Amino acid sequence: MRLYYTDHFELPLPPTHRFPMDKYRRLRRHVATSDAHRNDVLLVPPAASDDQLRLCHDTDYIVRVATGTLSSQEVRRIGFPWSPKMVQRSRRSTGATIAASRSALHDGIAANLAGGTHHAFADAGEGYCVFNDAAVAIRTLQSESLIRRACVIDLDVHQGNGTASILTSDSSAITMSMHGAKNFPLRKVPSDLDIPLEDGTDDDTYLEKLSRSLDTLDRWRVDGEFDLVIYLAGADPYVGDRLGRMCLSKPGLAERDRAVLQWCIDRSIPVAVAMSGGYAADIDEIVAIHAATLQIASGLAAGLRP
Repeated sequence: MRLYYTDHFELPLPPTHRFPMDKYRRLRRHVATSDAHRNDVLLVPPAASDDQLRLCHDTDYIVRVATGTLSSQEVRRIGFPWSPKMVQRSRRSTGATIAASRSALHDGIAANLAGGTHHAFADAGEGYCVFNDAAVAIRTLQSESLIRRACVIDLDVHQGNGTASILTSDSSAITMSMHGAKNFPLRKVPSDLDIPLEDGTDDDTYLEKLSRSLDTLDRWRVDGEFDLVIYLAGADPYVGDRLGRMCLSKPGLAERDRAVLQWCIDRSIPVAVAMSGGYAADIDEIVAIHAATLQIASGLAAGLRP
């Protein structure tokens, strides 16, 4: 399996912002030293180009990001300070999901060790998201006639408002978001399929709702097969997450990942995985959850090799 990483583009962040970003470096180190990934390949992706970003984002917004002319309000909405490294990392993180999507078309499964920036809108960033990697990846592959129809399965605990906004009314890109009903963002943007969850949702309830939701996606496939799934495998529904307000266990999250990935495999749909959110007080727990996602994906990918 091919895995794309961008953690070496470190951001000059204040101490209050470094904690959630450190998981990417630790995750890549884990993958690089794990026997479970000895047959996998770690790669640095190309940065997303302006032409690719313009498929989803307003030109004026891209220019303001690139030149550091975002307003102070726009920077606060994104959540971390502007810097040239922030621009480069945001482009590379989007490029990683584009690259993982291309690899998935060839190999069946691939992954971005970051990504899942689903709060980025066409004209604004939000919630640590600058560019919307899933939307840009879908539109890029569509523009190259590599895919016709795609689906975003967003299981980050926060609703994918930016993705839903960019891809709204687009029957070639179906959006599904399973998230905390009372969690950020306060104002949701309707996805094609939204599954709001109550605070304290446990493994059994979550997995039952996920199974029903995947059945619903099967009904959407009647109108045309999905050529690609982008799966946002957030670690933040975990019971120990500071921002999640859910009660999923690590085994429950692993079962979630198996369910989504196996659903794709059973239908011969290539799937690109992005890590998305994770804010547990113990960063090792976040890394362990993301690592389990990647190990499951790698094991299933090995079974797809001829």
